[in-house]
Amino acid sequence: MIGVPEHEVAIAHDYLTQRGGAEKVVLALTRAFPEAPIYTTLYNAELTYPEFELHDIRVSWLNRVSVLRRFHRLAMPFLAAAVNTTKIDAKHTIVSSSGWAHGFRTSGSKIVYCYSPARWLYQPDAYLGTARFTLNRLALTVLKPFLKRWDKKQASTATKYFAISTAVQERIRDAYGIEAEVLPAPHSIDPTLPQEPVDIRALPGSSDGFYLCISRLLPYKQVDVVIEAFNSLGLPLVVVGAGPEERRLQSAAGPSVLMVKHLSDAQIRWLYAHCTAVVSASYEDFGLTPIEAATYGKPSIVLRWGGFLDTIREMETGLYFDHPVSKLISEAVTVSRQRTWDPEVIKKQAERFSEEFFAERLIDEVSSTYQTRGGSE
Repeated sequence: MIGVPEHEVAIAHDYLTQRGGAEKVVLALTRAFPEAPIYTTLYNAELTYPEFELHDIRVSWLNRVSVLRRFHRLAMPFLAAAVNTTKIDAKHTIVSSSGWAHGFRTSGSKIVYCYSPARWLYQPDAYLGTARFTLNRLALTVLKPFLKRWDKKQASTATKYFAISTAVQERIRDAYGIEAEVLPAPHSIDPTLPQEPVDIRALPGSSDGFYLCISRLLPYKQVDVVIEAFNSLGLPLVVVGAGPEERRLQSAAGPSVLMVKHLSDAQIRWLYAHCTAVVSASYEDFGLTPIEAATYGKPSIVLRWGGFLDTIREMETGLYFDHPVSKLISEAVTVSRQRTWDPEVIKKQAERFSEEFFAERLIDEVSSTYQTRGGSE
């Protein structure tokens, strides 16, 4: 790293217990700052990316409770206390946060990369689902006034705030009164790396192409309406993901829908390379899968909302549908099938979201802070 000694930087993240876009961003941070330790509340090597095993992971006291390492949502009532009692001793901490990690106490500067102000506070139905009586919902109801005060106070401790998208930038402004700089998340897909085929032979018609939906199976991801659309269309759809909605979605999936999970990076690359298009009805703060698909020249069919507005050029790299309902998804898929897509134009769009640009901006920010403080705390 240029401009500041690497050992003076630490990385913080909410929890490393799953595989998703946020965890890919953390891996990008480790490549920018390879000597930086990673602070987190919970860590389960079996459930997240294996590359994390190569790094110095420092966990909170919550990690001693094995059930929480496997089911991190059960830890929600305790996460504020866990980050409050964890001190990061580094001159510069880069925080990867979706609502918890910005609360870690730091001895030096705190640069927050925000995916969204806490969904569990500001969009509880999206995070927890609509069921009225659950342990987490009861805990949130009791703790919400305290947690909102805590959340705003922790946001105010940041030296610098970055937002993953313009939609999140506005949300940060509304929640905290902070003007965040937009820094798109990088894609980490390398289309030149080896691929490993996924067995989709049980999927009727897949030899002529299939559609791809990669998502955590959470309520706000709205995978159910995508499945409903493809049940109606009878076109092959591969859904990749795991989460609390899994059983319900599996029961709703018709014969044209195949659900798989816990795939390797090589298998994901194979799916991107061989799919017809990516489909998502999710309320995404950024939306990484369309960019990853674009590295293979594949178009996307997505909800006209949030982060997708920053990443898709309509009728050039993908199509929008206006509401997350199966009829509109079906219509968009039909229109997409009638178009001829230019893979080179789509690949060019993906280049705007390179890891090099992402890393350089953060390195510049750390270096600037380092120089401003005279190289010492």
